[in-house]
Amino acid sequence: MAENTLLEKVLGLQDKFASLQAQLTDPLVMGDMKKYVQLNKDYKQLEPIIKAGLEYKKALEDLSGAKDVLMNESDQDLKEMAREEINDIEGRIPDMEQNIKLLLIPADPDDAKNAIVEIRGGTGGDEAAIFAGDLFRMYQHFAEIKGWKLEVTDQAPGTSGGFKQVVFKLSGPDGVYGIMKYESGVHRVQRVPQTETQGRIQTSAASVAVFPEAGEFDIELNPADIRKDLFCASGPGGQGVNTTYSAVRLTHIPSGIVVQCQEERSQIKNTERAMEELRTRLYNMEHQKYLDGIAAKRKTMVSTGDRSAKIRTYNYPQGRVTDHRINWSMYNLPAFMDGSIQECIDQLQVAENAERLKEAGD
Repeated sequence: MAENTLLEKVLGLQDKFASLQAQLTDPLVMGDMKKYVQLNKDYKQLEPIIKAGLEYKKALEDLSGAKDVLMNESDQDLKEMAREEINDIEGRIPDMEQNIKLLLIPADPDDAKNAIVEIRGGTGGDEAAIFAGDLFRMYQHFAEIKGWKLEVTDQAPGTSGGFKQVVFKLSGPDGVYGIMKYESGVHRVQRVPQTETQGRIQTSAASVAVFPEAGEFDIELNPADIRKDLFCASGPGGQGVNTTYSAVRLTHIPSGIVVQCQEERSQIKNTERAMEELRTRLYNMEHQKYLDGIAAKRKTMVSTGDRSAKIRTYNYPQGRVTDHRINWSMYNLPAFMDGSIQECIDQLQVAENAERLKEAGD
């Protein structure tokens, strides 16, 4: 892609960006919350493109100025300074161009959202539930590292520890779903289970599903379509939780989707959190069509959300974790299980960016 063509594409968006800025301060727009939310979303998507484009434009202007000095200036000190500036700018321009090309490719429209994560113990019985608990703690530690908030919505403990199922929300300011979406799929563990007396290595699995949290204006729910049931919460929480009808189960009649929340003492709070999850699961039905479209194009399939695909193996005897989508391995499994998963996600993002550039015909 030629320099001027790339610059023209970015600068061509400036009028749209200025228009969005003006509309966001318009009292009429500010009074229409649904429209305001959408415009603000569009503004935030354009902002980094415009910023990168202006930095690129300045770099090209500085490069041109330095070349003029080198050609027309007789002072050797100034010429040497110009050479250094040219070398510096020419070294930075390829990375700037690559970044702009990626920014110009439409991103997953939901990357900036919070995430709802569901972990289910799969094949392996009690050991699968224990492993599901290990994965939950891994994400818990990762959330602490990232400064995210983790809220458990629902859980079904395993008989020997861990979880048959656990659902939780991750929220933060830096695009939680855009990071966590790479965790969707089947996670496989190879180790000697706590319940194994003969010391034999067993393979178990747990599935992880990650959904973008639906906002209030993403899904319109008709109260007549929802059946609400109340029941006593189970599990830890004390008498106040277990003896009052504070737990909430919502059934969306048209789709058959059922969600429940029993983590709060308040029925009102449990209802609010169950409604959040219901919106998210309904929204995800449409979002999955978008993901399926990506899967047909990208060989890496790093963001398809397909919970049936085996994506990663945790091999305890070898102290190794391997991500099968990109054939990436790390031989520090304890650190990985303690939440140090960012390096793997970085590699997945690099692979996906390469696929996105290929899609764009670059």
